[in-house]
Amino acid sequence: MPELPEVETVRRGLEAPLTGRRLVRVEQRRADLRWPFPPDFATRLAGRRIDAIDRRSKYLLFRLDDGAVWMVHLGMSGRLFLKHGAPPPGPHDHVVVETDAGSTLIFQDHRRFGMMDLVPEAELATHRLLAGLGPEPLGNEFNAESLSARLAGRRAPIKAALLDQRTVAGLGNIYVSEALYSAGISPLRLARSVVGRRAERLVPAIREVLQAAIAAGGSSLRDHRRTDGSLGDFQHNFRVYDREGERCPTRGCNGTIRRIVQNGRSTLYCPVCQK
Repeated sequence: MPELPEVETVRRGLEAPLTGRRLVRVEQRRADLRWPFPPDFATRLAGRRIDAIDRRSKYLLFRLDDGAVWMVHLGMSGRLFLKHGAPPPGPHDHVVVETDAGSTLIFQDHRRFGMMDLVPEAELATHRLLAGLGPEPLGNEFNAESLSARLAGRRAPIKAALLDQRTVAGLGNIYVSEALYSAGISPLRLARSVVGRRAERLVPAIREVLQAAIAAGGSSLRDHRRTDGSLGDFQHNFRVYDREGERCPTRGCNGTIRRIVQNGRSTLYCPVCQK
């Protein structure tokens, strides 16, 4: 599933060409994705102007000129492509939107785990998918003190706690593994012990990993593509993720990257470097 860097890469790819553009034609090619589309979705979206494109966690938020927000989640395999002209839709192109600039925005999702909704801006913060989210890891509200407070007393492993979107928004399996490695923190350590000094190491590690991944266009392991169809590059910079059995990249460490399973998810880490 795309994580924060992949969704932010898509947001940035759409921001300049779509902000200020009017949606002149909207084609909804099926009744549902993960859930049904909102009533009269295509009719309500057609004719609207996109005033801004934001992101909350892994959700794209297209702010429209009528006060509504078009909310998009890419799910497991969803992609948003921006193309010139009006190419014929493919079999997995479920929403096709033409703009007044002559471009076409295509939502493609062969597994159909994505979702779309239209939400009044005043109700966005209380939307069932957004209301319980933790702070944005690249925002000012995310710091060692706030993270320590959210981890205090929690007996879950720190890896599981960071994947909990109520702790911090937008993180997934790849970037939690990479950030814990960068901070030198074992994924097996109890969350309640990652407070104070460890949190002071972990917060900048999370930020640095996310910023590097965004700069590289995200990680393309299976489904992620940029809005022009090209691959992201951060998968070439993984230090532990997808590197089971390889030597730890930290100079002077003779450890080997190990894979374990936590809550049904693969965790990659160096048992020598990460304590």
